Amino acid sequence: MENIYDVVIIGSGPAGLAAGIYSGRALLKTLVIERSKVGGQAVVTNEIDNYPGAEDEETGPTLIAKMVKQNERFGVTRVADEVIDVDFTGKVKKVKCNNGEYEAKTVIIASGAFPRLMGCKGEAEFTAKGVSYCATCDAAFFEDLEVYVVGGGDSAIQEALFIARFARKITILQNLPELTAAKSMQKKALENPKFSFVYNSVVHEVSGAEGILDTIIIKNEQTGELTEFNADPDDGTFGLFVFIGLVPRTDIFEGKIHMDRGYIPTDDNMRTNIPGVYAVGDCRVKAFRQVVTAAADGAIAAADAEKYIENSFE
Repeated sequence: MENIYDVVIIGSGPAGLAAGIYSGRALLKTLVIERSKVGGQAVVTNEIDNYPGAEDEETGPTLIAKMVKQNERFGVTRVADEVIDVDFTGKVKKVKCNNGEYEAKTVIIASGAFPRLMGCKGEAEFTAKGVSYCATCDAAFFEDLEVYVVGGGDSAIQEALFIARFARKITILQNLPELTAAKSMQKKALENPKFSFVYNSVVHEVSGAEGILDTIIIKNEQTGELTEFNADPDDGTFGLFVFIGLVPRTDIFEGKIHMDRGYIPTDDNMRTNIPGVYAVGDCRVKAFRQVVTAAADGAIAAADAEKYIENSFE
């Protein structure tokens, strides 16, 4: 079994990188497969001040960079490739990618999730032309402009506070009668003079002239009333940032592993219904999705994988 990895980790967000740290430190032959850029959702998060030990002005990219260095220090191999199929039927698991196939004694699924779309008319047409799902990526483009932020949870308010560094005005569009973010973040937003709030409402349609977003139509969920917001004529456009949750990136595991509405159920040790296969981070069924819980998931899975290998392979 010289060419077989002890652990193959699918995904390189905080959960996958934490799993890499723990399995590499245990001297397990470990491979992390990155779908695109390392870091997952965390790498596009501007501010991380609730991760234990985070330094002042810690950001997603700086924290992920530290995790990557730890993986390198413990001899973890990383490849940039996309997993297109898996075979969990045998004792040795197979992970098929665009550029090759890998075999492993254990697999840790850390495939993460991607932003949920609004599903309104014009959304696809104006994505990257005014509609964005990443404050860190695009907030600076809207300096001194108006910005609308869809969502009222932790992510939406946290990212809106970052966007407020650039935008002159922030309007929060929340489909519920109140914000659901942590009270500390709510307080910052409610006390910020740049912020205004529209409750019980969703985006019904977005549009613009010459491919530039300049109009949003909002629908009140209680009354059905439609309200149109237009860009200031002097600006010609505004930003619309969407933070309404995540969709698990688990399509390739359909029919290969037990799933629950797209998420992967596990026990407390991150074990799935397939022996030797684990799920960690945003792709698994859990109540609280944060960097700290993702990292904990990865550590637990790697520790259990080590025990599984000891007990199942000579």
